Amino acid sequence: MISDYNRLSGLQKVAILFSVLGESLALNLVNDLDKTEIRKIRAAMRGINDVSFSVKKQVMEEFYFSFVSEKFIQEENDEPKKPFEFLKELTDEQLIALVASEDARVTAITLAQLEGEKRTAVLNRLDEAEKREVLLSIGNLNDVPLEAVVQIANKLNKKSKQLPKTVDFSRGGGKDLADLLGEMPAEDEAIFMENLEQEDPELAEQVKKYRITFDSIFEIFPDNLLRDLMNAVDLDAVSMALKGMDSSISDKVLGVLPKKKQAMFEPVEGAVPKRDVDNARKSVVSAAKQMEKDGAFKLEDLLGGDTVE
Repeated sequence: MISDYNRLSGLQKVAILFSVLGESLALNLVNDLDKTEIRKIRAAMRGINDVSFSVKKQVMEEFYFSFVSEKFIQEENDEPKKPFEFLKELTDEQLIALVASEDARVTAITLAQLEGEKRTAVLNRLDEAEKREVLLSIGNLNDVPLEAVVQIANKLNKKSKQLPKTVDFSRGGGKDLADLLGEMPAEDEAIFMENLEQEDPELAEQVKKYRITFDSIFEIFPDNLLRDLMNAVDLDAVSMALKGMDSSISDKVLGVLPKKKQAMFEPVEGAVPKRDVDNARKSVVSAAKQMEKDGAFKLEDLLGGDTVE
């Protein structure tokens, strides 16, 4: 009598399942087996004569019928199936959409299959409470049965086929509003932000997380970043951008410039069109945003009081 469930192979388990259900019902439930696989199951069934009730019960509990074929093929093939292989085809946005409504354990299992950058992209879109729960779940995935993991993979694979093919679109929010404000004249931007802080303080705080202004650069940039920024902008544009600024700001900029550029620097004298000054300042802000994109700093770190060395 077969009484030790743990010593059964995957093929033997399938054979027991077929013998319990009957081949006709089993084939109706498991409709993606080919003729070769069915012949192997029939051969295995002939070698299984007496099976204890407890073993039959364990087999029935283990095998969710949608999983039978995959479990059997995986054991017979030289190369194991990779149930999460489909994740490689998804963009960051699609991955985020895929796990958006899933619980922490499902999200954790999904993240555990991803490479570093994709994993970070998804993780960073979670709020702090969700992120903490997911990270704790990742540390306890050994408790999840293999069958449950494969079931989750099958479920997510089906779900992924319903995702939009193109999801690299703007969702609005603080970042997009900050970008739009950056295109406005400085005076209009300041007026809008003042009104926004009164009408929607929460949104105003979101905007500030993504907002780099010409004035804020001198408040939050440490000297090493300010030096790199000013070196990235044409010296004439720097001079024009500083037109009308307090002398302490001009002195600060001069102080971080290399000595050769200090010697070449000439302040803009006399009246100039305001648009020229605004355009020069926008070029400085654009250079700062490019530095952020290139990974030179994280704006949230600077706003939080941290410095970059």
